[in-house]
Amino acid sequence: MAIVFELVVNFGSDDAAARAACDLVRGAAGIKVGSRHIRLHEPLLNRVTAIDGVPYLEMSVMPVGVGAAVALDRGHERLRLTAAELSIVGRGLYELVAGLAGYQAAKVGWEPDWQVDPAELRQNWADVLADGDDTLAGLVLAETVLADLRGPSFVPFAAGFLWIPYDGERPSALTADQVQ
Repeated sequence: MAIVFELVVNFGSDDAAARAACDLVRGAAGIKVGSRHIRLHEPLLNRVTAIDGVPYLEMSVMPVGVGAAVALDRGHERLRLTAAELSIVGRGLYELVAGLAGYQAAKVGWEPDWQVDPAELRQNWADVLADGDDTLAGLVLAETVLADLRGPSFVPFAAGFLWIPYDGERPSALTADQVQ
């Protein structure tokens, strides 16, 4: 089973914004982590269905070699990064997000897909959004998305967007400095 560290962005039905974002990612230089230069795979753009049945465009951006058993990584060395190094990758992906427009939600992390579905967040995570629990640290929302549920932990991210600031990754079984 693949375990993916990625940036996931929900563009709603804004095809033009999603395609522009894919173009921006294609032109990105990658992310420098110490002496390593981590490239990004070609972005994936898919139509997915939200928990409420409404379809939306979702872009996924995966750093090369960072996930575990990721099909796109075949032929590439698996990079075992520490939590601190993975956090640098995460911050680099958020720098990409800051240059995007037209999206509803974005999140970086291990398998963050469900966290960019506003219907899922409204239905199952309203209390966490209001409290600003670190479970959703790194969640970026357009100013118009879930405005009635956002608590004081949301702060400005980029023009038109708010977020619960990303607090980096922690040692785990998925990092080189895994917790015993």
